[in-house]
Amino acid sequence: MSANGRLAGKVAVVTGAASGIGEGTARRFVEEGAQVVLADVQDDRGRALASELGADTRYIHCDVTDEGQVAAAIDVAVAEFGRLDVMFNNAGIVGAVGRIAETSSEQWDRTVAILLNGVFYGMKHAARVMVPQKSGVIISTSSTAGILGGLGPHCYTACKHAVIGITKSVASEMAQHGVRVNAISPGNTATAMTSAVMTGSADAIDAVAEHIGKSSLLGIAGLPIDIANAAVYLASEESRYVTGHTLVVDAGTTTLGGNGRFHQQDSAIMREAGIREKA
Repeated sequence: MSANGRLAGKVAVVTGAASGIGEGTARRFVEEGAQVVLADVQDDRGRALASELGADTRYIHCDVTDEGQVAAAIDVAVAEFGRLDVMFNNAGIVGAVGRIAETSSEQWDRTVAILLNGVFYGMKHAARVMVPQKSGVIISTSSTAGILGGLGPHCYTACKHAVIGITKSVASEMAQHGVRVNAISPGNTATAMTSAVMTGSADAIDAVAEHIGKSSLLGIAGLPIDIANAAVYLASEESRYVTGHTLVVDAGTTTLGGNGRFHQQDSAIMREAGIREKA
């Protein structure tokens, strides 16, 4: 733990902390001086990460579909480290996939339980600690699928839109208590979950990173560290005037969309349209 880090003295809970964005964020939080409770259902990975990161971390098994387990993770933070400054609701799955007419209700409900109810439980139980102490930060992982349609399965898209909605709603309530509430919307990020979706294997992360980099407007792949750095900013005092905001980390995909070809004077499209003046 860094005594001079951007999160020095802060205590955080990170759900989905054993892999992917959660793992990357837990590592960055510790590097920046925070004490972190790692909450996940991947017990072997979670315990190994806690052992690696040392005395400033604790691991707890936490299924975010169970309100009691989410509450227990927050209670561990208070019992072990004395307070709760940052709640990062990050645990997620791709969930129900397929055409809307063929989507299983059971899979839909399970997806909502993880992607939306888990965020609700995290916000609820973080609030019971943060409101009395008059400070704190709640961050939740949304997605570019929470901003535009067609970037994810139907249920995933609905839930990620809802995460942005509840972030704004809870931010409006919690501001009077000195608690900031924000979200992060990652674009394509090279994680095991993304790898499993794109290749059928959770272990092809390097190949997925190469593919994402080639299709990115910036020409680079999004990595867990990129989302973790955004979370560090939102968790720190550097963002003290930011609440109700969704920070999009997607190489410009949802804002820029195209590849800039219309800005090139020699664009074939412009020539064919007769837009470019003749020399």
